[in-house]
Amino acid sequence: MPGSRQAARLDALFHALSDSSRRRMVDQLSQGPASVSELARPLKLAMPSVVKHLAVLERGGLVNSEKRGRVRTFQLVPGALAQVEAWAAERERTWRRRFDRLDAFLAATEESERDGAT
Repeated sequence: MPGSRQAARLDALFHALSDSSRRRMVDQLSQGPASVSELARPLKLAMPSVVKHLAVLERGGLVNSEKRGRVRTFQLVPGALAQVEAWAAERERTWRRRFDRLDAFLAATEESERDGAT
């Protein structure tokens, strides 16, 4: 189990990714930096809602922003999803080991039943 700081960061990342509008923003930012208005354009949300979603993404460590004049531009934080990927990979390894043990058990059970039937 990750430490409490790591767990809190992972919680913030999953929270940030839990909303479809925020995931769309992350997808859009994967193409490069974008202003708030550019991120808002494909969404059917009021600008205050878009700003709130961006704040959640920023708190989650997925994006950072820079203000130049009157324009605030957001970009993805490189490697921000690495912790999510590592967490998911560990879950996958755990389940693969469990399924491998189940396969071995079922194969042994089947072999034992075949041997006992003859």
